[in-house]
Amino acid sequence: MDVTLHLAQDPEADALLGRSPLAALVGMLLDQQVPMEWAFKGPRTIADRLGADDLEAHDIAAQDPEAFSSLLSEKPAVHRYPGSMAKRIQQLCQYLVEHYDGDAELVWKGVDDGRELLRRLEDLPGFGKQKAQIFLALLGKQLGVRPQGWQEAAGAYGETSSFRSVADITGPESLAKVRAHKQEMKAAAKAAKSAGKGAAK
Repeated sequence: MDVTLHLAQDPEADALLGRSPLAALVGMLLDQQVPMEWAFKGPRTIADRLGADDLEAHDIAAQDPEAFSSLLSEKPAVHRYPGSMAKRIQQLCQYLVEHYDGDAELVWKGVDDGRELLRRLEDLPGFGKQKAQIFLALLGKQLGVRPQGWQEAAGAYGETSSFRSVADITGPESLAKVRAHKQEMKAAAKAAKSAGKGAAK
């Protein structure tokens, strides 16, 4: 895996995401309740603070939980909720050590069925169905991992020429389109909630 991603909008952070399967998974895990660029810059920040060029699942899994939480909490913090995210990252790495010998790429390497790959991603700690589908779409659209039926398994996120998620971001222009889509979705959800409250009165 060695591609150019543009998710962190930071050359060094994006370079790590493009060459490290674990960094890409950790970035996806962090991508909630914070701006996308902040989330995907996280793996590079963690590697730097560990004094490493890359992230290693065995190394992170073996870290003292309190020390690892403190490492993520240093300013600038890796996430809005660094303590809980430190725990989730360690759980993810422990799972990868137990099931894939610490090699994140084995989650998808050699898998020839999109539904099977989605199931594997959903089994990862911290990955619900939506996060798993978005990561599956990212694998297919930008990382060349395209088992049979991957687009169907990824749902709407797998659609060609859509701008729904990080899977569709290849630069500033597509980032703006994805942001606009998310704002539309939020506005629609808010409107639906208000309409529901009105009907309930």
